[in-house]
Amino acid sequence: MNGVMSRYTLRAIAVLVLCVSSLTVTADDGPAVVRIVATADGHQLQVDGTPFRIRGAGLQDGDQEALAARGANSFRTWHTADDAAQVRAMLDRAQRNGLMVAMGLHVGKERHGFDFDDAAALAAQQTRLLEQVRAYKDHPAVLMWVVGNELNLEGRDPRVWDAVEAITRAIHAEDPNHPVMTPLAGFDPALADLLRTRAPSLDLIGVQLYGDIVDLPRKLEAARWAGPYVVTEWGPTGHWESPLTSWGAPVEDDASRKAALLVDRYTRIIEADAAQGLGSYVFLWGQKQERTPTWYGLFLPGGESTPGVDAMQQLWTGHWPANRAPAISPLRIDARVATDSVVLMPDAEHRAQVVATDPDGDPLDYRWIVREESQATSIGGDPETLPPQVPLRLAEHANGTLRFSAPTMPGAYRLFVEVRDGQGHAAYANFPFHVGPPPAQ
Repeated sequence: MNGVMSRYTLRAIAVLVLCVSSLTVTADDGPAVVRIVATADGHQLQVDGTPFRIRGAGLQDGDQEALAARGANSFRTWHTADDAAQVRAMLDRAQRNGLMVAMGLHVGKERHGFDFDDAAALAAQQTRLLEQVRAYKDHPAVLMWVVGNELNLEGRDPRVWDAVEAITRAIHAEDPNHPVMTPLAGFDPALADLLRTRAPSLDLIGVQLYGDIVDLPRKLEAARWAGPYVVTEWGPTGHWESPLTSWGAPVEDDASRKAALLVDRYTRIIEADAAQGLGSYVFLWGQKQERTPTWYGLFLPGGESTPGVDAMQQLWTGHWPANRAPAISPLRIDARVATDSVVLMPDAEHRAQVVATDPDGDPLDYRWIVREESQATSIGGDPETLPPQVPLRLAEHANGTLRFSAPTMPGAYRLFVEVRDGQGHAAYANFPFHVGPPPAQ
């Protein structure tokens, strides 16, 4: 009896080991061979000889499974963690999900104090990056190497591109199977000339544009850039290019307006260029505080997906999800819009209203929050602190209408509304307002 039980136990363990090993990447899998191939029409990205157009998102710590389920085939990161086990687990998970990874390599920035006159710092940086390349270059989920991010943003020292060139050459010598690129904040003729003369070994470039992505074809033409590129960041209209209130608060689009802009910008600009454009990474598959907690993330902090996620699924697959996020209108206070620069009297009662509908008829739950206006002046996605929440004195709220008392302390605030459908989806809108007379600008 014990012998029979032992055989069954060993057989069960063997089956379990096989199942687990099938989910674990080994060195025997070998690297994917990724090439950018010249075609009669322009350029084509190929993985192991098969055409591969990037349908992806920026994702550092977001939900890979949700990304794959929505129809994406890739994601990009901004840095590679020091914990090797963590990085390998991320790559293994990507392979299980059928996702290729554009691996971010963190390069010091001039605006953060990196000194391109410091030979020792440059050498140490290159050594660190090559160790990362060496560690992960043979993983089959690696798509390409992304050297730095927006190194031109508030950068004046052209030697940054000498450093990029040296890193690119070193990566090519270490890893002949994956292209090397660097993402740029915007694009213009002067920047293109710097890249041609100082970083000619790059295999492609990344361009990062938001509201001004509509000018991408003109920018490429003005720069006489005929090489391949990926749109490595794009999404809603940026806070720096949005309308401002009279006290300087940027006016954010609501979730439905952002989704409509994603559809328009993707179809009219990104997918319209199959000659030089190799695909794109929408920003951001996750959530972050950047001027507001909703401006760039495609998810709410609680993990609810927004209309932008549904829009990307439709763009990537041609099909809408079975259950969609709610739709929402711009938020109003006292029937006024945010660009009216609304000023409220302390502790006075006011009425806010938003119209939300659910395409599936799901009942909607409205959540209202007031926060102090962000005082951040950071750029380039540098970390920001979530502004504190302010107690909201409610008179009543129902079906998208809120009667509330303005904060008692003068200053700049923002009213947020989140509308959830109970199915893991949500929409949102917000409205900057000022209590008491705003300071002269």
